[in-house]
Amino acid sequence: MRERDADAADQGSTDAAQQVDVVVIGAGQAGLSSAYHLRRTGFEPDRDFVVLDHSPRPGGAWQFRWPTLTYGKVHGMHALPGMELTGADPSRPSSEVISTYFDTYERTFDLQVRRPVDVRAVREGEAGRLLVETSVGNWSTRALINATGTWDRPFWPRYPGQETFRGRQLHTAQYSGPQEFAGQRVIVVGGGASGTQHLMEIAPYAAATSWVTRRPPVFRDEPFDENIGRAAVALVEERVRMGLPPRSVVSVTGLPLNDAIRQALEHGILDRLPMFDRITPDGVEWDDGRRVDADVILWATGFRAAIDHLAPLRLRAPGGGIRMEGTRVTADPRLHLVGYGPSASTIGANRAGRAAVRDIRQLLARDPLEVAA
Repeated sequence: MRERDADAADQGSTDAAQQVDVVVIGAGQAGLSSAYHLRRTGFEPDRDFVVLDHSPRPGGAWQFRWPTLTYGKVHGMHALPGMELTGADPSRPSSEVISTYFDTYERTFDLQVRRPVDVRAVREGEAGRLLVETSVGNWSTRALINATGTWDRPFWPRYPGQETFRGRQLHTAQYSGPQEFAGQRVIVVGGGASGTQHLMEIAPYAAATSWVTRRPPVFRDEPFDENIGRAAVALVEERVRMGLPPRSVVSVTGLPLNDAIRQALEHGILDRLPMFDRITPDGVEWDDGRRVDADVILWATGFRAAIDHLAPLRLRAPGGGIRMEGTRVTADPRLHLVGYGPSASTIGANRAGRAAVRDIRQLLARDPLEVAA
């Protein structure tokens, strides 16, 4: 393996940079999967690669989930590579279960994640390297795996009159449980899994709930098998290949029609209204004269990729997204986006981490025997 340059700068300096082969930004599922595969193929943490995480502790975005989202309610949580998640209590909050699992994983494989570290910008460095500027100093790297996910970029739609609403507006990212809505009239906006979960939790507490979505919801009655999953991922992958902003896999597959959803449909909790045309001080209105009064508007409208720190590299295509082949950015083979677009799921992130490391090994022209040494 490469020896660290003798004149490598101290981490705390903002005028110089430590040199590594790979920087991984983010330590959620995608970042830890990537770090695992780097470690497994011979890269040494803190010498050949470094993992930088914005969050204060292990757990990725899971650590911020609301307490009533118990582990038993989590759909499709796949274990990280090399270590299963076993014996978890389904009644415990998923934030606790998965954060503990990630913490154990980091220590088991000695990934040496640095946190909290805010990555401020990634720009061109010297001698064909990338310069990663952070709150604790800079790193100079030959390749970069971006695994920053979406949690830090909640999407808030804008509608006429929004600033006049006298009640409370909040996003899924700020949701802490249903009890705070007791006795209130709540409008939930959004047709994804979070929106339906919020509605089903809030309904027993609220004075009234309304569900508003931009498109009619699609409920999937058939089992979500491997073929359906592959087809959904392929559709999202085609978008990023064309340089378009990625859509979520859920937007392609629809919502699973499980027992809880069926019961909510029967009780009218999931009676969907089309998107309103404006927000008033007391609620929302449609052009046809319909109105709904509300105390709260809860925006379950999803998230966008947290990639503003990559802006200096000018990666966006005319379509507004980043054109990619697999995990590799087409315009710059030094960059891989893991947990972005088609790999924005727990199983997708695992596979993408492995693929990114394989490509980076080829990029760095490493001899397999040298890597294993």
